[in-house]
Amino acid sequence: MEVINALGRRKAAIARIYISDGKGNISVNNRDVKEYFPFRQLQYIVNQPLEVTNTIGKYDIKVNLQGGGVKGQAEALRLAIARGLVKIDPETKDVLKTNKFLTRDPREVERKKPGRPKARKRFQFSKR
Repeated sequence: MEVINALGRRKAAIARIYISDGKGNISVNNRDVKEYFPFRQLQYIVNQPLEVTNTIGKYDIKVNLQGGGVKGQAEALRLAIARGLVKIDPETKDVLKTNKFLTRDPREVERKKPGRPKARKRFQFSKR
């Protein structure tokens, strides 16, 4: 199998992945996934598409992650892995789609408006 690449985004995070046959190693920015995402919850998010399709230990995944926070990066990586698995085996699309791993979460941070402390928050109103 040749190298398959895929892209995933979430908030400000961008994950570019390269999938090849291997033993299940996932390296994120030249570090092990367990070192890059030390929390179990984030590791679980990353591995969800692999667990659902029963492909844990089949592919080596090399990841370039940029921007955002750790949760956004983990969810961007989940989307990228799901898209890569669909490129490898189109039959997995139904399973991944029912678990909503192929849906890109479009929510972004709303910009701060002038004359306000935050995007929607207002200064306290004073009648007198």
